[in-house]
Amino acid sequence: MNFRLIVHLVAILVFFLGLSMLAPLGISIYDGDGSVYPILSAMLIACVLGGAGYLWTRGPQDLYLSHRDGVMIVTFGWVVAGLAATLPYLLSGFIPDFTDAYFEAISGFTTTGASILKDIERLPRSILFWRSQTQWLGGMGIIVLSIAILPYLGVGGMQLYKAETPSPVVDKLTPRISDTAKALWKIYIFLTLLQIILLFLGGMSLFDAVNHTFTTMPTGGFSTKNASIAHYRSAYIDCVIILFMLVAGINFSLHYKLIKGRVGTFFSNPELRAYLLITGIFVLIVAWDIYGTIYNSFADAFRYASFQVVSILTTTGFVTADYEKWPAFSQLILLLCMFIGSMAGSTGSGIKIVRLVLLLKHSYLELFRIIHPHAVTVVKFGDVPVPQTIMRSIWGFFFLFLGIYVAATLLMSFIGLDFMSAISSVAACLGNVGPALGTVGPTDHYGAVPGVGKWILIACMLLGRLEIYTILVLLVPGFWRK
Repeated sequence: MNFRLIVHLVAILVFFLGLSMLAPLGISIYDGDGSVYPILSAMLIACVLGGAGYLWTRGPQDLYLSHRDGVMIVTFGWVVAGLAATLPYLLSGFIPDFTDAYFEAISGFTTTGASILKDIERLPRSILFWRSQTQWLGGMGIIVLSIAILPYLGVGGMQLYKAETPSPVVDKLTPRISDTAKALWKIYIFLTLLQIILLFLGGMSLFDAVNHTFTTMPTGGFSTKNASIAHYRSAYIDCVIILFMLVAGINFSLHYKLIKGRVGTFFSNPELRAYLLITGIFVLIVAWDIYGTIYNSFADAFRYASFQVVSILTTTGFVTADYEKWPAFSQLILLLCMFIGSMAGSTGSGIKIVRLVLLLKHSYLELFRIIHPHAVTVVKFGDVPVPQTIMRSIWGFFFLFLGIYVAATLLMSFIGLDFMSAISSVAACLGNVGPALGTVGPTDHYGAVPGVGKWILIACMLLGRLEIYTILVLLVPGFWRK
C-alpha cells in the first residue's frame, strides 16, 4: 500500500476544500454578518494542513496507484473532507458541538440532507451557502473532481473512478478517465446554471436560486428555509425542481450520449425506462391515495404526490408537504422509495434501479429453470448478457445493504428511538435521503437523536454514499496483506 501517495492526494483535496471556502467568505464580507474571521480561520487551517501534508509527502515516489490505494483515498478522502467541512460550523459557533457539526458536514458531502438544525433561517447567508456548497461538491463526487487534475500530477485516475462509482457497470465515456471526469462536470455545471436561471425567473432571489440548485443537482435537499420548498408556495418552482430532480436521478453517461445526439440510446436504455415507469406508477398511486382525504382537488394531489415521490425516489429530500399527515399507505410508499433510489451513475443513492431490475430478472429465471431445468438462460441488461460475477456482486450488495439496515435499526431502537423513527431514520441515511418519519420527519430535525445515534447514522450516510463495498472492504484482513 502506497501510504505516502495516499496522504499526498488527500492533502491536496483538503487544500482545495480550504480554497473553496473563498465563496462563503466573500458572502460574509459582503453581508458583514460577523462570520468573516471564523470562515477565514477555517480556510487557513484547511489550507495550511493540506499544504503541509502535500509538502511533507512531496518528492520522488512511486506514482503507481493500485485499486487498494484508490479505495483508501476515496474512503479517507470523504472522512477527512467531513472534518474540514466542520470548521466553519465550529469556529462560527452556530454548531458548537463536534458530533453535530460532523453530522451536518457528512450529511452535506454525502448529499443526504439530514440536518441537526432546528432553525435554519437564523444562520447567516455565508454559512447557509457553505452547507449548500458541500452538497454540490459531493454530488458528482469530490474524488471524481480530483480525477480531472490527477493527470497533471502524473497519477492515473481509473482506480479512483472505480472506487467512487462502484455501480454494476462503470461506463467510461472517453478513452482517458480525466476526460470522462471533465465531461461529467461540464454537464453538471451546465444543468446547474440552467436551473439557477429558471428558479430566478420563477421569483426566487438569486441567493436562494443558487443554493437550491446547489442542493437539487446533487440530489441533496438542504434548503435555506425552515419549511424547505413549501416556503415558496409556487407551482412553477415545484415543477422546475421536480424536473431537475428527475434529471439528476438519471445516469449522467446517458446525458452525455443525449448531448452527443444519441437520442435512441438514451430512450432505449432499460434502466431509464424502469426508472420513469416506477416514478409514474408511484406518483399515481400516492395521488390517488391522498385525493379526497388530504386534498380536495386532484390537481393538488397530483402536484404534491409528484414532488414528494420524485424527491424521495431520487434521494433529494426536499419537502412541499408534511407527508406524515398523509395516509399510512402513502407513507409506506415513500418509505419504499428511500430503499429503491435512482439510477446508477446519477447523483442519487439507494439500492439503484439497475440492481433491482437485474435482481428481479435473475429471480424470475430461477423460477423458469425450475419449470425448464435443461433450458439455457442468462440475465440480460437490454440486449447485453450480464456476467455471473456482476450478478454475484449485486446479490452481495443487496444482502449487505439489508443486513446493515437491520443492524443499524436495531441499534437505533436500543438507544431509545421509537419504532417508526428507528426504521425510517436508518433508511433515510443509508439511502442518503434526509427527512424520514416519526421524530425525524419532514417538519422535524435530527438534533434530538442521541450522540451515539448520530454516529450510527453518520456511518450509514458514508456506507450509502460509497455503496457499502468501498468501506466494508477495509474491514477484511486480506485487504491489508501484501
